Amino acid sequence: MSFSTDVKEELSKLSNLANKECVKAEMYGYLNSNNTSEENESIKFTTESEYNINRFSKLLNNLNITKYDIDISGKNFSITVPKKETESLKKLYSEYEIENIENIEKAFVRGAFLGSGSINNPENKYHIEVTLKDRHMAEMMIKTLQRYDINFKILNSSIYKSKGQTKDKEESSGKCSIYSKDGEEISKFLAFIEASSSVLKFEEIRVYRDMRNNVNRIVNCETANLSKTVNAAVKQIDAIKKLKENGKFNNLPENLKEIANLRIENPEASLTELGKMLKEPVGKSGVNYRLKTIIDLAQ
Repeated sequence: MSFSTDVKEELSKLSNLANKECVKAEMYGYLNSNNTSEENESIKFTTESEYNINRFSKLLNNLNITKYDIDISGKNFSITVPKKETESLKKLYSEYEIENIENIEKAFVRGAFLGSGSINNPENKYHIEVTLKDRHMAEMMIKTLQRYDINFKILNSSIYKSKGQTKDKEESSGKCSIYSKDGEEISKFLAFIEASSSVLKFEEIRVYRDMRNNVNRIVNCETANLSKTVNAAVKQIDAIKKLKENGKFNNLPENLKEIANLRIENPEASLTELGKMLKEPVGKSGVNYRLKTIIDLAQ
């Protein structure tokens, strides 16, 4: 199964249906997800997850809503409820009525994620997204998360009712997503909706991935430095050989001949190591100056 499926399976099995207000809030999240649609006098929720459809039906039963039908078509499960059965939820849970009540807000966000949320396998990349029915609901979700220091962004994918409207008069009539590509924010989100096991798994992968990236950076840095050292040594040795071929090597000052012979004998040594091999040791900058002088003379 995918990581997203694992998260939804965990959430669908939560035993937290004793609080009726939280049940209503979670159902309200479902109803405002993009996978819930209105057909004539019915509300229809569609999903590929059997666990998810079971969760939805449990919420309905908990609210004493028993008039619903479950259908299976290929990989899709759908549940259809008479619209009048859910009207009370819309009236009870406006933006203002669910503010600042943590458990209810958690349930609301959890329902929306179960309804139309997705999360990538963190081994590949960090990305979580929840698609809501409209921009108003997306902005409401963003504000809810911000109250708990969870920062998501809005993906501007809304479709507008008519063309030629000014920005102030634009009226969203299509889906709108919220998302994050930040590992820290995703981890906080999963903890907020009470996907505890998924948080642990996500953090384990995240730590491993960060360690692997750090190791790769160190290796790449060391490789680059080694390559730079080797290229410089090759250039220095070529200059020394050129001076010897031209018969000019013996005319060099003793300090240059000494460092030149050490470089020929120790092609892989660093400048610091060469400096320590001299009869009168000098630092890295002193060795670099002498070898640069040799290169200039060869040119």
